[in-house]
Amino acid sequence: MKTPQALPPSTATQSVTLTRMRARLFVPTLAAVALLSACSSTPLPPWTTPPVVAAPATTAPAKRPVPPPLGTAAREEVAPAVVTITPVAPDMTAAPAATEDAPPYGEAVAARFPEPSVRYETPGLADGRRAFTNNAELGQWLLQLATTPHGATRTRLLDLGLSQRGSPIQALVLTRAAGTDVAALEASRRPTVLLIGQQHGDEPAGSEALMVIARELTQGLLAPMLDRINVIVVPRANPDGADTGKRVTASGVDLNRDHLLLQTPEARALARLARDYRPMAIIDAHEYTVAGRFLEKYQAIQRYDVLLQHATTANLPEFMTRAALEWYRAPMIKALGAEGLTQEWYYTTSTRMDDLRLSMGGTQPDTGRNVNGLKNAVSMLLETRGIGIGRTHIQRRVHSHVTAITSALHSTAERAGNLEQVRSYEARDIAAQACRGEIVVEAGPTPTQHEIIMLDPETGADRTLRVDWNSSLQLKALKKRTRPCGYWLTESAGDAVERLKLLGLQVMRVAESGSVLADTYQETSRETMARQDVRGTVEGGKPIIRVQVTPTRSAIDIPAGSYYVPLNQPLANLAVAALEPDTQNSYFANHLIASLADTARVMTPPSLVFEELD
Repeated sequence: MKTPQALPPSTATQSVTLTRMRARLFVPTLAAVALLSACSSTPLPPWTTPPVVAAPATTAPAKRPVPPPLGTAAREEVAPAVVTITPVAPDMTAAPAATEDAPPYGEAVAARFPEPSVRYETPGLADGRRAFTNNAELGQWLLQLATTPHGATRTRLLDLGLSQRGSPIQALVLTRAAGTDVAALEASRRPTVLLIGQQHGDEPAGSEALMVIARELTQGLLAPMLDRINVIVVPRANPDGADTGKRVTASGVDLNRDHLLLQTPEARALARLARDYRPMAIIDAHEYTVAGRFLEKYQAIQRYDVLLQHATTANLPEFMTRAALEWYRAPMIKALGAEGLTQEWYYTTSTRMDDLRLSMGGTQPDTGRNVNGLKNAVSMLLETRGIGIGRTHIQRRVHSHVTAITSALHSTAERAGNLEQVRSYEARDIAAQACRGEIVVEAGPTPTQHEIIMLDPETGADRTLRVDWNSSLQLKALKKRTRPCGYWLTESAGDAVERLKLLGLQVMRVAESGSVLADTYQETSRETMARQDVRGTVEGGKPIIRVQVTPTRSAIDIPAGSYYVPLNQPLANLAVAALEPDTQNSYFANHLIASLADTARVMTPPSLVFEELD
């Protein structure tokens, strides 16, 4: 385990003159890093390890009354009460969503998933309704919450931008700070939680659940938690996909594989929101395939109510990962178990019918789960069973999301001080590593075996399978390099620079020409191929350049007007993910940087004059 260390004097600021400086909280300028280095580092809190949570029983949970998921009060909160939700009047004329009415299994399997005793109400959950909540109804719901007084709670509806077909992408800020803007939330010294739903348009339960959560935060049982946390809710990140019932955006891009490249307006909208509000925890609500290729490959039906996974990619902050596992996942498992809901690690399988492996969520730095982890946030993926079964078990699916998300909110409220200490330490530690040690350029999962419980499609009985399992919990470093002081980019790399800034990285412009000692990339081989993830080819992805390189050190001339991305900043590992060219998600591989000659690894503190970009 790493131990806190005092920061050494910032190497970059010893020889860099900065002009036109603009301070940005948690994305410090190089001069600000030097000020931090004069202080002692923030000590880590005592780390208390929770007891190991037992795996769910292999038999069906007893059919018992399920208490309302919001009825378990946190410390110093209000007593349990009945959940009351005033729905917006549903639009019964809305076109039905493209869903399947009949599930791919019979009554024996259905009996394994009894309805919860609590009933949730949103426009899309109304009796007799075929379609889920449409975009107009969702906008009305959020507007009503934003414009109705709620005592000490302040609300604000944020327009994050438009989808590719012109639908608004909206977020609701909920806080008891002095205001709802970025500065007010920062001044409140309360951690912010960002909740995101329906990145995939054919996964509606998360969106419906986040509507419930937003309502409960304004006027229900969750409202007292706003004394300790701020919450931002994005119920629907992909409104075009929701309109058509399709996984992808209107352009055919998988939104949840676009968080590093930022090719879609939907991904850019989420990136701006996270950059500006700096959430401490980001919870991403999805649904997974119940039968489909699982039934074809394993002759079984998916059993678990919820699949969970934290960020798993190279160069993640160690202590934020521990926080995700111990302070979020462990209580979440306990909360789900109390509701009779089963859970497992997230896993999926490829689209190849001859491939019987199961894989945890991938290790590539392209998904929201992994990119948000590299932003030094606790990043959790929640997946409920839902794809391919239409509206079947929709109340239970929403109940599963509400239970897990409520647990995450409680965890943030209860660990607010600890989380801030941990992130402050990690930010300083990451910045201090510039110019020394190694970075992992590329990592992969570890092949192992694992037991999964599925259901017999005829009898509904448990069926235990021992499968080949690609574990993302133990990463294999496939490629390592010496950590540079920063990256140089040519003036023609403006498009890449804008993406880096959207991610929250500091980028400097070279004000006066000079020279630096750098590693340039010498190409040894290349091929054109498709981007891949654990499912197969990434949907909507263009062919990439898969290149192999050898770094070669030399002195290079740096012209005025080109760019420098320093690594003595808290989000340095995002720059590594984007700018090392020989990975499938790099900006070079995906044509955001035109040539290997357009970037270099600066290996000593640069004696240059910079100006900060506006």
